Amino acid sequence: MAVRLADGLQKMVPLLNKNNPKFLAITTDCLQLLAYGNQESKLIILANGGPQALVHIMRNYSYEKLLWTTSRVLKVLSVCPSNKPAIVEAGGMQALGKHLTSNSPRLVQNCLWTLRNLSDVATKQEGLESVLKVLVNQLSVDDVNVLTCATGTLSNLTCNNSKNKTLVTQNSGVEALIHAILCAGDKDDITEPAVCALRHLTSRHPEAEMAQNSVRLNYGIPAIVKLLSQPNQWPLVKATIGLIRNLALCPANHAPLQEAAVIPRLVQLLVKAHQDAQRHMAAGTQQPYTDGVRMEEIVEGCTGALHILARDPMNRMEIFRLNTIPLFVQ
Repeated sequence: MAVRLADGLQKMVPLLNKNNPKFLAITTDCLQLLAYGNQESKLIILANGGPQALVHIMRNYSYEKLLWTTSRVLKVLSVCPSNKPAIVEAGGMQALGKHLTSNSPRLVQNCLWTLRNLSDVATKQEGLESVLKVLVNQLSVDDVNVLTCATGTLSNLTCNNSKNKTLVTQNSGVEALIHAILCAGDKDDITEPAVCALRHLTSRHPEAEMAQNSVRLNYGIPAIVKLLSQPNQWPLVKATIGLIRNLALCPANHAPLQEAAVIPRLVQLLVKAHQDAQRHMAAGTQQPYTDGVRMEEIVEGCTGALHILARDPMNRMEIFRLNTIPLFVQ
């Protein structure tokens, strides 16, 4: 508190432009202690050019202790909405990505968490090819923290970015994401972003069809369909429905989807979500969000997936047999 009151931060941030690595390590350590949990300190660091200076250090130094202390400051700043774009615009994603192959586990871990925190504002960034490739490789690790960060970052960076989708698909990203889903078990922090990333990869880019086929060829369909079962969280179920819709665009996926009993599961979800939505409508209450998902979204998703699955005659028969016509009419 005394340091803050004496304008210590304003004096400290310019010291990041010195070039003595040991001195810089002490300075960044102090900045981390002052910024942690204190929004005002984070904004003072931003106003004094802190993000640019910190990214410069990550890009240009090799002293492990300095890189680690600097990555700790960036990790703290990466949860601040004002600092996030400044770090990304300064080239923070690329600078952090450089250290993902370091032999210092503590440095790698900080860089991964920081990349994940920044990735939702970095969807339009250029020059992330090497970062994306390393993140795909990280999916083969069995460490929960690594998988959480890598899947979360890949999910954000493949959102509405055709170039990134194509690059990840061409670098065995589908296979790696399926591996992550199989390893995750009941850990939604890994499964949900992995499914979202697969949903992005299977739609709207030149290699989308390759990705749709790759899910089948890597035995991903049974594991994905299983995720429709409750009591999985609604955001995961919603993402899975969207992925199944994309997979159904590939005719070769229809038979394995049918074998995995996808149609009864979608119909079951459709009935449940529709009844829930109707109940709120009858009571005249606005439908609440369940874990951030409205039941109308589930109804819409299931209907869309069944619509595409119905292109196949066998699937059409099964959808009809499950007495869905009255439901669609409603």
